Amino acid sequence: MSDIFWKSVAIGIGATVLMDIWALLLAKLKVTGPVNWAPVGRWFWHLGKGRVFHESIADAAPYRHEMALGWIGHYAIGITYGVLMGLVGGAAWFAEPTFLPAWIVGLVTVGFGWFLLQPGLGLGWAASKLPNAGKVRALNLAAHTVFGFGLYATALLIR
Repeated sequence: MSDIFWKSVAIGIGATVLMDIWALLLAKLKVTGPVNWAPVGRWFWHLGKGRVFHESIADAAPYRHEMALGWIGHYAIGITYGVLMGLVGGAAWFAEPTFLPAWIVGLVTVGFGWFLLQPGLGLGWAASKLPNAGKVRALNLAAHTVFGFGLYATALLIR
């Protein structure tokens, strides 16, 4: 069981790194702006104080280390999703990883962003308050597909 846990942590980290590389590529190609994890860090800070939803996270009291907390939270969530994949796939999946289960986990996890994080930041359900909500949703699905591929690819690398 311990072996599956550490493999799950590894695939979560690997998938998150791949997702970050994807985000850097999109920013370099001017498809998106650079990723800013400070608002997410601010959200995590306020989450710890019992506040989940904000009209606008920009209006919430700042936290001195919000950028660092955002990055830590980003990787902690990626690791958590890796552990979820490990629980779903088990030892059999780690022995012979396949893409489909990892992709499904990646797509399911986009729901946490759409229905918890984005409303928490004040962006509405599935970014509905943004003028480019459709583009944001498509980019979210693409990023979580890359994350799912990262789960699969990292599992292949460590098997």
